[in-house]
Amino acid sequence: MNIAENKLVDADWAAIAVVIFGVTAFSVSQGLTYPLISLILAERGVAAGIIGLNGAVFAIGVGASTLMIGPITAVMNGHRLIVSALVGVSVSLALFASFEALWIWFAARFFLGFSASIIFMTSEAWLNTACPDRIRGRISGLFGAGMCAGFAAGPLAIPLFGMEDGFAFALLAVYVAFVAFVTVLLSRKTHTSPEAAQPGMFLQFVFAAPLLIIMVVVFGFADIAAISGLPLYFTEMGYSPSFAAVAVTMLALPTALAQPLFGYLLDTFDRTVVALGAAVLTAAGFLCLPFLESRAAIFIDLALVGTASFGIYTAALTLLGQRYSGGMLVAGSAAFALAYSVGSAAGTIAFGAAIQAFSAPAAPITIGIAVLAFAIAFARAGRRT
Repeated sequence: MNIAENKLVDADWAAIAVVIFGVTAFSVSQGLTYPLISLILAERGVAAGIIGLNGAVFAIGVGASTLMIGPITAVMNGHRLIVSALVGVSVSLALFASFEALWIWFAARFFLGFSASIIFMTSEAWLNTACPDRIRGRISGLFGAGMCAGFAAGPLAIPLFGMEDGFAFALLAVYVAFVAFVTVLLSRKTHTSPEAAQPGMFLQFVFAAPLLIIMVVVFGFADIAAISGLPLYFTEMGYSPSFAAVAVTMLALPTALAQPLFGYLLDTFDRTVVALGAAVLTAAGFLCLPFLESRAAIFIDLALVGTASFGIYTAALTLLGQRYSGGMLVAGSAAFALAYSVGSAAGTIAFGAAIQAFSAPAAPITIGIAVLAFAIAFARAGRRT
């Protein structure tokens, strides 16, 4: 067996380390900024609808970078692209730390979404290029664990460093810059790289894999509704901002621990059946939340919601690598990023609108009904297939 064939069989662990480091930095920044921005704007008296719109601007930045990913990957290789995007995230966080004007926060939120999306897309494509299918689910689970650990660590900066003076934003900007430096060092040992997406591949993937795209839309819808909306939900229900921040951590930390196990399930059982189970559990968790009074029960429910909703994404990522290769991986990752932006924009707007139009308990119920509707449609599609 020659070296090229060995690379197809053996995992490129240096590349896997690069993408996990990069996506962890992306998720730490997102895990901090979503609850922190929501809480700060609410404290300033900004309406819930405007707070939701600010979260949607992040998603618009994600969508904009998606449209440019083909030309960008054609002129810049994978590790340089990830490093450049990490620097962009660091600059965005520095803007939050340095200015208070709402319009600057909107601009910084857009730039943060643009840069974070590039990390997201490049990491997904490179991860699937770097690992063989026999362990794809478990590697995707490790990738998901890195993301979830970042989501869990980000909100901890709120009770530790507070919401004043922009210190939490500044500290995170320094951390992301450090990750960019580590990425430069690790990338020298890689032997794989994601291929550039050719013209037309994006639309080709959209028409070829609509169910995978819808899975990511639902993941984005539920994920961002939880990360961005639940802090507002808990404060509206009378809980303290510190409890709201810890609740987001309890949403993400068990998710991080469970994703490798979820990846094992994907490598062992029918991957579409595992994805369906994750969707049903996500819907159940959202629907139950308003009826829980014990803090312990709330934390257990949030752990269920986080693990199951992120499992939808882990399943979609595993199926992407199983079914596609080459430039289609970049095209698929771009489609995933756009699907995530659509789902996250819809999720954060729906959550804020439900609170403003009805009441705080209506928000998680709205999200749960939407995810349950997807699970039913997914089951019917799977039966036809």
